[in-house]
Amino acid sequence: MPSPSHSANTALVNGLTEIIGEGSSVISVAPVTLDSPGRRHPLSVRVSAPVSGSDLPILLFSHGNGWSFDGYGPLASFWASHGFVVVQPTHLDSRRFSIGLDDPLFADIWRERHRDLTRSLDQLDTIERAVPGLAGRLDRSRIVAAGHSWGAQTVQLLLGARVLDSDGTSGRSYADPRVTAGALLAATGTGGSDLHPFAREHFPFMNPSFAELTTPTLVVAGDHDQSQLSARGPDWFTDAFVQSPGATDLLTLHGGEHSLGGIPNYDAAETTDENPERVAVVQHMTTAYLRDAVTSGTETWQRARSALAAIGSAVGTVDSKRL
Repeated sequence: MPSPSHSANTALVNGLTEIIGEGSSVISVAPVTLDSPGRRHPLSVRVSAPVSGSDLPILLFSHGNGWSFDGYGPLASFWASHGFVVVQPTHLDSRRFSIGLDDPLFADIWRERHRDLTRSLDQLDTIERAVPGLAGRLDRSRIVAAGHSWGAQTVQLLLGARVLDSDGTSGRSYADPRVTAGALLAATGTGGSDLHPFAREHFPFMNPSFAELTTPTLVVAGDHDQSQLSARGPDWFTDAFVQSPGATDLLTLHGGEHSLGGIPNYDAAETTDENPERVAVVQHMTTAYLRDAVTSGTETWQRARSALAAIGSAVGTVDSKRL
């Protein structure tokens, strides 16, 4: 007999599929090499897009620590199949580059990550030409961004969050007005005393100020996500929602750990809570939120929230600051 949570997940995914529709065929091209003067390694991205359709919105995705554009297929392919052109840079912290804590470059990788995202947006012409059949199908006025873990920290900079200086004042703004909405998946929380000494020493960028994050944002967190970097519990991963004026909604996944069921890849070693149905919930709920953000006159997110509420608390909950 399936467990109650299994049955609830299945029922929810079926209901969400009715709301956002079945996916279409996807084409994915990699590597697409972009101009990146001064970067130690060339900047390459993967581009995934629906085979058909026009006026396609763009979704910029930032991977978690150690990954590359070859990861996160469960998300990238799903988003592309539902109408987004997904652009995935490989950041310098990828395991393929072997840049460790003792490398002088490591201290600046968080800024390089941000530059990777803005470079990608600056070179949409190159990206468009690289994918057969994509020419003339992008809508560059509709751009959203998403990231997981360190990738969420990177994306939140585009959305307006800042990094506190050593004296506690907010650093410079890295916000990009081209990005009109975002999704932060397992985004780390506040720094200072909330961090273990190792993290305070090696990751000074993990000291965010969310007060300036004003772009509409969905925060996704697992209620079993216990970080090795923080003394706080799983509530640490909800700080972006609690503290920022732009984060409109918080999706909390019951039983979810840092990989949220396996979004980097189902069979990855980092996936301690492997659960394809939980991944499916993340796929559908983020799609509903981001689709609403780029399409006027729809109520996809409200319908998805209602579908989740109707299932009960076995799967998760949505808290919203909206009326």
